[in-house]
Amino acid sequence: MKRARIYHAGQAIWAEFNQTEDHLILPSGALVATGEAQWLPPNLPGSTIFALGLNYADHTRELGFEPPSKPLIFLKGHKTFVGHEGMTPYPKGARQIHPECELVAIIGQPCRNVREEDALAHVGGYTIACDYAVREFLENYYRPNLRVKNRDATTPTGPWIVDAQDIANPMALRLTTRVNGTIVQDGSTADMVFSIAWLIAHLSSFMTLMPGDMILTGTPHGVHFCDPGDRVECEIENIGTLVNTLGPEPLAAAG
Repeated sequence: MKRARIYHAGQAIWAEFNQTEDHLILPSGALVATGEAQWLPPNLPGSTIFALGLNYADHTRELGFEPPSKPLIFLKGHKTFVGHEGMTPYPKGARQIHPECELVAIIGQPCRNVREEDALAHVGGYTIACDYAVREFLENYYRPNLRVKNRDATTPTGPWIVDAQDIANPMALRLTTRVNGTIVQDGSTADMVFSIAWLIAHLSSFMTLMPGDMILTGTPHGVHFCDPGDRVECEIENIGTLVNTLGPEPLAAAG
């Protein structure tokens, strides 16, 4: 089953897809055509958002490093997210912004001190993120700094959440990014350094993970710098395609 968070009649609501997936079923039972939906990022208010740096071996080597021996985890604020078919402002003064297609695991039930072999049972669903990186502003590859990874509307997510039971093996999914129709990333979740199960076990060893918490699991190789106006599509096998457009440069400096 797929669930989406949309804006309708002045409020943010969750909706399910009908059987043919051409309409969304609102809580009232009314239908909205998917082509007319105003998509919101599928994030729960108050949830914790984790993200991984250098979590794909091929991408790590592409940047000139060896895969890390410990996970490089950072947090993201909620204002950094934007929904499917949304617009990301092109950062003032930047010319090296590139998309990063990522599988997102969403916690479905509280967990603490979970064993790795049991961890995937605590995942409620999966979605897609495009976690843009701005290389001019990146001060340290191993410690992604605040103004790179928490800029407003620079992390599109969605379009929807696919139930975990509908993804047979999250560690064997193809990830593809297209810019204006040209493939610039083509990888597999099998190349993760730290698996989803390992990450859940690790995080839950020192904190309680709650329903709605999200883990952005990193990106494969393929650094492609984008221009204002570019259309970016991040596709993950068995989940869908997340679409975003880079807007023009803002008139004022963004930080």
